[in-house]
Amino acid sequence: MYQYDPIDRRIVHQRVEQFRDQTRRFLAGELSEDEFRPLRLQNGLYIQKHAPMLRVAIPYGMLNSTQLRRLAHIARTYDRGYGHFSTRQNIQFNWPRLEQVPDILAELAQVDMHAIQTSGNCVRNVTADHLAGVAPDEVMNPLVYAELIRQWSTLHPEFAHLPRKFKIALSGSAADRAAVRVHDVGLLALHDYDGRPGFTVIVGGGLGRTPIIGHELREFIAAEHVLTYLDAILRVYNRYGRRDNKYKARIKILVKELGLEAFRREVEAEWTFLEGGPGTLPPHEVERVAARFTRPQHRVLRQVAPEFERAQREEPAFARWVARNVHPHRVSGHAAATISLKASGVPPGDATADQMDAIADLADRFSFGELRVTHEQNLLFADVERDALPALWAALRPLGLATANRGLITNIIACPGGDFCSLANAASIPVAAAIQQRFEDLDYLHDVGELDLNISGCMNSCGHHHVGHIGILGVDKGGQEWYQISIGGDQGPQTALGRVIGPSFARADVPDVIEKLVSVYLARRDSEAERFIDTVQRIGIDPFRQTVYALADQ
Repeated sequence: MYQYDPIDRRIVHQRVEQFRDQTRRFLAGELSEDEFRPLRLQNGLYIQKHAPMLRVAIPYGMLNSTQLRRLAHIARTYDRGYGHFSTRQNIQFNWPRLEQVPDILAELAQVDMHAIQTSGNCVRNVTADHLAGVAPDEVMNPLVYAELIRQWSTLHPEFAHLPRKFKIALSGSAADRAAVRVHDVGLLALHDYDGRPGFTVIVGGGLGRTPIIGHELREFIAAEHVLTYLDAILRVYNRYGRRDNKYKARIKILVKELGLEAFRREVEAEWTFLEGGPGTLPPHEVERVAARFTRPQHRVLRQVAPEFERAQREEPAFARWVARNVHPHRVSGHAAATISLKASGVPPGDATADQMDAIADLADRFSFGELRVTHEQNLLFADVERDALPALWAALRPLGLATANRGLITNIIACPGGDFCSLANAASIPVAAAIQQRFEDLDYLHDVGELDLNISGCMNSCGHHHVGHIGILGVDKGGQEWYQISIGGDQGPQTALGRVIGPSFARADVPDVIEKLVSVYLARRDSEAERFIDTVQRIGIDPFRQTVYALADQ
């Protein structure tokens, strides 16, 4: 995990004091709402339906136990005892009082955390593969470059007022666990024919009102040029991106309207002025940042793990948890383990203050005091000895954190929806709860197999419904909450956007619709190994549509 240096700390503490004064002036009537809005947004503060919402940055998803305990303290002291982990590896607090937000930011600064640029028209929190640095299929560990991008983009004066928000994601593996193809810029690590490290640059992806899969802008950019090339992309976007219509202001619209080739020519022309300039990364600078990352001191272990293997034989529930929530590790005798935040009846991604404290203790005990936030709104211990997995599982169970459903239909990704968000057309959390309740039989879930279900309360797609194998979108219909269903979405190397199956459904009907979609899949799959998404791609959406709407007509 990256350790702040004095410059990092000075920037964060100065920002706290700036915002404290801005908040004081706003509350005293010295700043108007229009004047205060961009100031609060670039410090992560939204005004939601019932209260302000504070979004705290967790750069590329990495936390240490001290930071997690501070988040638990903030949840307990300034909020209602919980926090919500988002798909962009941040945490959100839904009930802070505006006058206390500067105090919260000061508490965060004490443990090297902040809310800088978690909202607003700027470069947002940089995200990365949650298995970065430990996955056996990794081409290159992207974390050092994610940190360099974080430093480059933080309070960058040229990019503080972009046409719209801008999101960057990095993946060190072709498996693409960071969804790079649905970001404004995605960076996919690879080596060129000479063995030089670098990235394929993907541009113009995004979901929301106009979902678009990103385009390959450059097959390869050497790692030392990644900042200057990003600089060129953002300069072109800043110059030509629309500012007259926020619905057409994202870079994906600019790329679409200019055309990829014309956009590429503009970026390459801009880069001629930047290539080899001050933003180029010399080896010693990369090494300097790399040296500020803590490195777990793994014990030398054999791959054989007697306690782990015994528990797998004797504890069926543990064996299920391993099959779904435990991931391979590049170091012999170790594994990564998903800490599920998707127990039935719990809003997806929520963790209580008590759970956060307990997870911090377990991170110290089992994973070198570090953990990560995943894009699926779960947490992850990246460095667990395989023989310690039974003890970790046993400790997670009474906390409600050992649900063995990663990759299954109840591992629902969902935004806070209409219960909190003023933009939402419909609630997400009650729909997620109803589906989880309908499918809570774990044996049945494992028979169904891999199936991603995503829910968004509005077209902004914070729940990434477009790329769910099943996607649910809340829509307003005559002042009532209805839900549009799509199928066939996917993220990763074969990113695809789901197709709407037909007219929307009332909330009470959604679990029945999902169950019917699953029944069609089970009846039509060609083997137990064929996933839901594979069946949809093979037979199309018509059999699903016909079955669902025949049910609706009865």
